[in-house]
Amino acid sequence: MEIPDMTGGFVALLGLKFEEATADQVVISWRVRPELHQPFGIQHGGVYSSVVETAASVGGALWLADRGTVVGVSNQTDFLRPVREGELTAVGTPVHRGRSQQLWQVDITDADERLVARGQVRLQNLSRD
Repeated sequence: MEIPDMTGGFVALLGLKFEEATADQVVISWRVRPELHQPFGIQHGGVYSSVVETAASVGGALWLADRGTVVGVSNQTDFLRPVREGELTAVGTPVHRGRSQQLWQVDITDADERLVARGQVRLQNLSRD
């Protein structure tokens, strides 16, 4: 299965760049910039949650491939360190892949490889039948 065009829409708005996208790992990078800040001048938590959801969904869809599609049913993201600027990298990996659901973990680090956020997404596998 080929992932849909991930260069427009919300992905473009966030400025996400896919460094790797396979059924076993998704790596996304982006630059923190003022338009992605919350009112106190740090990266908005919604950006982290969105990147976590994106990484998990892309990886899960690649794994399920032509057997169906996936939808997120739960996203739990923790914000660990404030970031005002710089490049961030998200790495998503599967924790569990079953017949009906998948669980993916996504770690987000800064340029110094410090963990700044961590999330997990539960995906529902929807069969093509």
